[in-house]
Amino acid sequence: MKLWSLITLICFLTLSLKTFAETRYSRDRVLIKLKEGADLPKHESIKKIKHLFNSWYVVYANVDKFEKIHKLNPAIELIEKDYYRKINKLPMPELEPKGFGFDQMNQSSPFNDPTIYKQWALKSSSENGVSVLQAYQEEDNHNKKNIIVAVVDTGVDYGHEDLKENIWLNEGEIAGNGVDDDGNGYIDDIHGINTLNRDRDGEATGNPQDTHGHGTHVAGIIGAVQNNNKGIAGIAQRIKIMAIRTVPNQGDEKDIDVVESFIYAAKNGAKIINCSFGKSHNEGGQAVAEAIEHIGQTYGTLVIAAAGNDSKNIDNIRTYPASFESEHLLVVGSSEKAGRLSYFSNYGKRNVDVVAPGSSIYSTYTNGRYTYLSGTSMAAPVASGVAAEMLSQASHLGPLDLKRTMMDSVTKKSGWSSKVFTSGRLDLLKGLKKIY
Repeated sequence: MKLWSLITLICFLTLSLKTFAETRYSRDRVLIKLKEGADLPKHESIKKIKHLFNSWYVVYANVDKFEKIHKLNPAIELIEKDYYRKINKLPMPELEPKGFGFDQMNQSSPFNDPTIYKQWALKSSSENGVSVLQAYQEEDNHNKKNIIVAVVDTGVDYGHEDLKENIWLNEGEIAGNGVDDDGNGYIDDIHGINTLNRDRDGEATGNPQDTHGHGTHVAGIIGAVQNNNKGIAGIAQRIKIMAIRTVPNQGDEKDIDVVESFIYAAKNGAKIINCSFGKSHNEGGQAVAEAIEHIGQTYGTLVIAAAGNDSKNIDNIRTYPASFESEHLLVVGSSEKAGRLSYFSNYGKRNVDVVAPGSSIYSTYTNGRYTYLSGTSMAAPVASGVAAEMLSQASHLGPLDLKRTMMDSVTKKSGWSSKVFTSGRLDLLKGLKKIY
């Protein structure tokens, strides 16, 4: 009897876990792509239609009814449901690694930030970092321009002591007055938007505060304030972090939210968008892929995405957005302090462009804290920081030139030729030397 009860319990738990991670889709909104010159669909069940970009729209309606009515509509080229899963996938804080060689830097530091010694990723290429310290010591750092980097994530703790000076401010908006002062379609978007918390009309709201910590950690890697005698140093100096809350604390991001975030960021001046997220299931995805190309071609924006943490070849087992084939997308795998690919990092000779440090990375966290996290989620912002610093000193570079220069200046690693397109790890110093 006890054995039968145990078997029943195991079967129940297995079924529950399968159900918990099953693919779902939004029931009240759907993406459509209209054919050229076609009129918008009309039906009493449609509550609202919002334009995203080009021929892509969001239709607010009962999705199942809409699809049944309009699947043969000659005006509609494509209907994409908003797929997602309810799973835990974001990395959790780690204890400080023991015997990890963080006791001191082997070289002098240009920064006075007190915990800089924990940031091994800033070290030289010979120490398996991306040569940030050397770059600031050796290269001309004058005539820099501010670069806006959008962090599309769980949000950002924009009041954090080591971030607040570098947080993007929408100067056309008046905080807290409940009015869309700058006419960009969003109310009180002072530091960015929140696509997860929408008003009664389905519009994204204006508070991208992070309640998880993941996005804040990403933001610190890119642009924590340098030389303020606090915490850490971000990779990029002249930077403004645009905070966008689009990734849930638990579960998959939705394509409609991702597309809207990309368009918002690019329209409001972001030249780099960091995407430390991804999902393995995507029955649609064309809207996201086309949005990446659109913002690259129209606004000169480069999207930098994490390769994913499943230890798999994403040339064969695709993940999104990393497996999208786009010239305006840079995909980043993760390396560890010993110089190897991180055990968790996805790879792919065709789809993973470069590698950057992503294991045991120390950065900002919510509620004024700091912590270690590991993942390609941490490698992508290292790349975004490198990109922002290079662009700050060479603002004439377009997204394709910037991407090409980053890829051409990697430190090659033996054994990576079958797993990474460039076979190498990013190097800020080499990149800066190429643009001068």
